[in-house]
Amino acid sequence: MSGLKPHEIEVRSMAIIDALLPAGDWTPSERAVVKRLVHTSGDPSLATAVRFQRDAVEAGVTALRAGASVFTDTQMARIGVNAGRVGDLGGAVECLIADDAVSAEAARAGRTRAACAMRTFGPRLEGAVVAIGNAPTALREVLALAAEGVARPALVIGVPVGFVDAAESKDALMASDLAFIAIEGTRGGSPLAAAAVNALLRVLTGEA
Repeated sequence: MSGLKPHEIEVRSMAIIDALLPAGDWTPSERAVVKRLVHTSGDPSLATAVRFQRDAVEAGVTALRAGASVFTDTQMARIGVNAGRVGDLGGAVECLIADDAVSAEAARAGRTRAACAMRTFGPRLEGAVVAIGNAPTALREVLALAAEGVARPALVIGVPVGFVDAAESKDALMASDLAFIAIEGTRGGSPLAAAAVNALLRVLTGEA
């Protein structure tokens, strides 16, 4: 095993994951996303918690192909997304969590920086791919912006992790009329948010 090349390790990993996954009521593209999430988490049981709004994968792929940008709630998620591929398609990968103006507004308003960052993006989220891996408050803000008519993302990847409002905010996303990819319950995280975007990019190029 130690002599395997990186690509061979990945191919073998995906074959193992494919054999471990339940049959599932997934489209081939959805299954490709599930496999990437399981690969990133190292947890085959995660597959049963992944939820898709109908045609969500297609909505995300279509948006990325048209040059949509990806907006994240954390720098970890931003760095994890293949920005080169997004850029080649005409988009960008952005995060405002460390922006000075966002920090100042969060302190003034008594809100989280993640929520203020999404509010600052505002209309720029229209038609974009939003990937939330850490902050339920960011996901709540995206839902609020859509409800207010400010911006409707083409796809919301809602996988915030934790024990305070993470599951509930994802439930709210799944109850909305937005296209979504979500993970039920407390599991999630920035690496999974980035992995979902990268899976969409692979579907787009036919690599999945």
